[in-house]
Amino acid sequence: MADWYGGFPKPTKPIRVEGGIRARSKRGEIAQTWWSRRFIEVLESFGMGGRLQRGKNYARAGQVLNLTLSTSVVVGLVQGSRPQPYRARIGIKAFSAAEWEQVERALAGQALYAAKLLAGEMPPEIEEVFAGLGLELFPTTMRQLTMDCSCPDWEIPCKHLAATCYLLAESFDADPFQILAWRGRSREELLDRLRSLRGTTSGPAAETDDAAPLSESLETFWAAPELPAPPAGLASAAPDALLDELEPLPVEIGGEPVIDLLRPAYRAMAARQG
Repeated sequence: MADWYGGFPKPTKPIRVEGGIRARSKRGEIAQTWWSRRFIEVLESFGMGGRLQRGKNYARAGQVLNLTLSTSVVVGLVQGSRPQPYRARIGIKAFSAAEWEQVERALAGQALYAAKLLAGEMPPEIEEVFAGLGLELFPTTMRQLTMDCSCPDWEIPCKHLAATCYLLAESFDADPFQILAWRGRSREELLDRLRSLRGTTSGPAAETDDAAPLSESLETFWAAPELPAPPAGLASAAPDALLDELEPLPVEIGGEPVIDLLRPAYRAMAARQG
């Protein structure tokens, strides 16, 4: 009974650790981007101020020893007052392969979405894409999350889960693709799929069979087209991201789409400039 007071766990000081994961934010809000705030808003909607504040303090003090994310599950090892770290788990339902296929086709149909994703940015309109398919990218209630912790506190979320959530939100700040990976699609899988779909999506030029042969348009083929200015936020885009903004070219060389053949050249030029 020494560990309990008035029916609640007796407050104890955690064992301080070296080399833990520390939140970058030192005060105020932890989540900075709109997409990570979506996640934190669900956690904070329960109004469990005390536990959430202690969890935030844990995150800033480096009490989380390890944080791993895989499809559907995030696991944090959190050092509390006992020698053995607690295991905090946060689960969410991953989208099925069929649902992801619908999402990818919808995203590939919008050049701007694909370009922003290739630039490492989460376009705000992406929520509308998921909603249009009857899906929710971000959890809107705690019922959509499953949480458990090996600590003796039966309240959910406990401070260890809260600390894990705050650090998870910071990882979303740094890499929005973590949200998509949690839902079942890694960065590489999604971008490869978008490139593939963008290369085969039918457009006005691809719908006709009487396009002039390449031999009759050599004088103008290599002339640079007048492209719209890239949207804001693409300064750090992948070197070949601009190719994904173009409508698919109805030209193949050796059975390969010409856009795919141009990608290595774009990357090589960017590497020389760097």
